[in-house]
Amino acid sequence: MTANPNSPGAGDISEDVKILHDMGYAQELSRSMGAFSNFAISFSIICILSGGINSLAQATSGAGGFGIGVGWPLGCAISGVFALAMAQISSAYPTAGGLYHWGSLLGNRFTGWLTAWFNLLGLITVLGAINAGTWTFFVGAFPGLGIENNLTNQMIFLAIITGGMALINHYGIKLTAMLTDFSGYLIFATAIALTVVCFVFAETWDFARLFTFHNYSGDVGGGVWPQVSNNWVFLLGLLLPIYTITGYDASAHTSEETVKAAHAVPRGMVRSVIWSAVFGYIMLCSFVLLIPNMDEAAKQGWNVFFWAMDARVPGGLKEVLYIAIFISQLLCGLATVTSASRMIFAFSRDGGLPFSKILSKVSPKRRTPVAAIWTGATLAVLFVWGSSLVSIAGTSAYAIVVSCTVIFLFFSFAIPITLGLFAYGTSKWPKMGPWNIGRGAYSLVALLSVASIILIFVIGVQPPNDWALKITVGFLVVTAIIWVLFESRRFQGPPTGELAAERLANIKAAEAAVGETTKV
Repeated sequence: MTANPNSPGAGDISEDVKILHDMGYAQELSRSMGAFSNFAISFSIICILSGGINSLAQATSGAGGFGIGVGWPLGCAISGVFALAMAQISSAYPTAGGLYHWGSLLGNRFTGWLTAWFNLLGLITVLGAINAGTWTFFVGAFPGLGIENNLTNQMIFLAIITGGMALINHYGIKLTAMLTDFSGYLIFATAIALTVVCFVFAETWDFARLFTFHNYSGDVGGGVWPQVSNNWVFLLGLLLPIYTITGYDASAHTSEETVKAAHAVPRGMVRSVIWSAVFGYIMLCSFVLLIPNMDEAAKQGWNVFFWAMDARVPGGLKEVLYIAIFISQLLCGLATVTSASRMIFAFSRDGGLPFSKILSKVSPKRRTPVAAIWTGATLAVLFVWGSSLVSIAGTSAYAIVVSCTVIFLFFSFAIPITLGLFAYGTSKWPKMGPWNIGRGAYSLVALLSVASIILIFVIGVQPPNDWALKITVGFLVVTAIIWVLFESRRFQGPPTGELAAERLANIKAAEAAVGETTKV
């Protein structure tokens, strides 16, 4: 990218590059995303038309309409406190792979390294889970195609769509941003259209459903949840909004490709959560009104969306909505490839991964981390394939690991947020960015984030996801061993102090290699 000094935004880009240089990094990626694009990439990953639809049974076969009417806003608020806290940090440190960087600067090399692994594993597995969910939706939405739902067909489908997502990312952030911008508008339009259709074809507008609690755990709920108490079935249903409203860290991961990143990134994160929460709530409430009978809906389990749509909505209109939802889910996966690849790139340029020199290399022509893109996409497909072949105690390893996915992601959010509580105003975090909610407000949302991660972890390891506890503990033990035996002596973390200054010569060479000529 060559910045014309007379073009709009040239001064902003120069300031962005200066901030990046001060942190010891070169402007290798193409800084061409605007504020809306930064918002749209997080909004696309959250994608209320993906998690909000594919995971509906967590509420309808849990606490019923109450799980949407009361559970959705509560779960969104839980996710929202993380976004507010992360926004404060991202404004001060706008770098790609932001969470890893924050975990290092606000803590130490180990906390940064641990944050990176939590975030990276979460992103890879969530990419696989998103695309596997898209396959499930595809098969359910278009049965007329006659495609059998088996592992072979699923893996062919995943290889094709994930490969396509990687290819689009390969060709540059401008193309990716254009599609995720479109995705933002498409999600808004489709959510509104689905809401209108649900209201029009609902037999009655029985709003009392949204605040009527019923325990549908066990067989009456299609076996989605095991038989549990009223309190537990409501808490388990919170996983629908909590698991849906995640992925907003993508705004931070694309910091180095965003103009005025210190301003745009925090706004992108927070706004993506707010708009997803609001539009998701209206859409899902309208769907609850569409349902012919709540008891029958609970029995449908994971098929509840298609069952209700088949019962109420005319075929042609239904198909149009399904196509729009399917495209939105594909673009959700596209944005997740972007987010995961930037995390791989950022961690690798500090030597955090095997083959770091290759994974941190940026294409001079495309200005994208090509090896990181294809590695992330390949690992996501391999994860779904390998885990689908293995069963643990009669449960698919895929289902068990996916239950850990969001736990890993939220742990990666919670580590730098918690460290920020102690680092705020010290030499580790002496200066706030332009997005500044103040010490008091940050401390409040940080403490709420700590309470929230405890709640998420406790809920996330309950049956039928009880193996998630063993996997999470096992992961912590393995990482501790690897750190003590190997990484504590090898891994240096992000450049700070004199090391950052020493990188200036390397920065110039790295930028020259990719054709970056922005003057600072």
